[in-house]
Amino acid sequence: MNPLLKKLNIQEVNPGACTGPDGWITDPKGKELISYNPTTGEALAKVIQATPDSYETVAAAAHAAFLKWREVPAPKRGQVVRDLGDALRELKEPLGDLVTVEMGKIRAEGHGEVQEMIDICDFAVGQSRMLYGLTMHSERPRHRMYEQWHPLGVVGLVTAFNFPVAVWSWNAALAAVCGDTVLWKPSSYTPLTAIAVTHITNRVLADHGLTGIFTLAIGSGRDVGELLLNDRRIPLVSFTGSTQVGVHVSETVARRFGRTILELGGNNAIIVSDKADLAMATRAILFGAVGTAGQRCTSTRRIIMHKSIAADLTERLKNAYAQVRIGDPLDPKTLMGPLVVNTSVEEMMEAIRQAVADGGEIIYGGHMLPELGPNFVEPTIIKMPAQTEIVKTETFAPILYLLEYETLEEAIQIHNDVPQGLSSAMFTDSLREAEAFLSVSGSDCGIANINIGTSGAEIGGAFGGEKETGGGRESGSDAWKAYMRRQTNTINWSKELPLAQGIKFGD
Repeated sequence: MNPLLKKLNIQEVNPGACTGPDGWITDPKGKELISYNPTTGEALAKVIQATPDSYETVAAAAHAAFLKWREVPAPKRGQVVRDLGDALRELKEPLGDLVTVEMGKIRAEGHGEVQEMIDICDFAVGQSRMLYGLTMHSERPRHRMYEQWHPLGVVGLVTAFNFPVAVWSWNAALAAVCGDTVLWKPSSYTPLTAIAVTHITNRVLADHGLTGIFTLAIGSGRDVGELLLNDRRIPLVSFTGSTQVGVHVSETVARRFGRTILELGGNNAIIVSDKADLAMATRAILFGAVGTAGQRCTSTRRIIMHKSIAADLTERLKNAYAQVRIGDPLDPKTLMGPLVVNTSVEEMMEAIRQAVADGGEIIYGGHMLPELGPNFVEPTIIKMPAQTEIVKTETFAPILYLLEYETLEEAIQIHNDVPQGLSSAMFTDSLREAEAFLSVSGSDCGIANINIGTSGAEIGGAFGGEKETGGGRESGSDAWKAYMRRQTNTINWSKELPLAQGIKFGD
């Protein structure tokens, strides 16, 4: 047995549903799911997936727990999340390594993902004492108006493979301090990280005599996901994934008047001005395009560069790409690991073929690396004569398209002319250009940066995007409001009964 898995309580065969401490469910009718190491192809461990019966057990437990958890004062709920953050600190290294082993991102990024979980726990603890509502002046004498925020219910959480634990924490930490419980359906590519996190939460909940706050149901979209989307006990579904599936999630949940937080596709661009620091821009582009092997929703996919610096920047990028060490993501010298599955490799190669057919020129890369393993590829740079449909399409792989512009207006038009609207950036030392990019007629994305890249958002700001990215917001700022219901209250402390708007009704 792999000692890393043993340290995180992962066995050779694992139950895929859990209601809390001592609540692991192994359904004899459950289908077997094998988690593979994308670097080696090695089978890591087996998971017995949830069935409709075990899903029902988990959902019922989460709902029953919510009815009690909502009565706990928010600062007390924050103490549980504080202890969760401390438990994650203790296991940051093995959990981060497991992210690397099961998903394929390099070790520094795997550890960074767990640090992000710790950071959002710290943020949520503070938020537990700041679930503010407004006080308003009433037009009626001796009346007081105010609003307050109440817990919403069970939050259904569907996460993607590329951030197998961090996105859970964005939702779970905030939902918990808001008084909600969480039912998690993780990606079938990364079930072991979800099981490891659930073991950690179970330990924390047991210390507090709690159960059902953080629950788990591993299974396919067909077998578990559809049950979750149609479950009226779940007033909010937070979904991270493709735009195509996001449309189905939105429609299904809306039919029962549920709410959604959608974090969908990104096709993120950086405008590089003729007034930019090109050395700084090159470093940011390299991490944004090559980090996580281009499998972040915030990965840099398009560079819109001023014609006067295009040749210089292109040469800098070629040189930078040539220094990228590809291989075992656990090796500290590695900068890019594998894609998560071989179908992702096939999709990347097809996108490259289409880009070349559209007139693109491969500047760097473009090949598979079978000598390293079936899921390894070269990060690829393609110079495009125009922004064709393939450039407007998000390919979840390390392909970087280079486009040129002459005027800032043209650059912003190219930038915004894609269906997605997640993250964006501009490199310039011009205050006027920077302000234009951040203005109402500039970037149409949910995230817009100056002189930093598109990838690597901090937890303090709300994360999410517009257009086909779905409009959802998670993590910082006032994202906590999505996990609560607003209630407006008016108290009449007079002995009269005046009506609003001065209406007179009878004597």
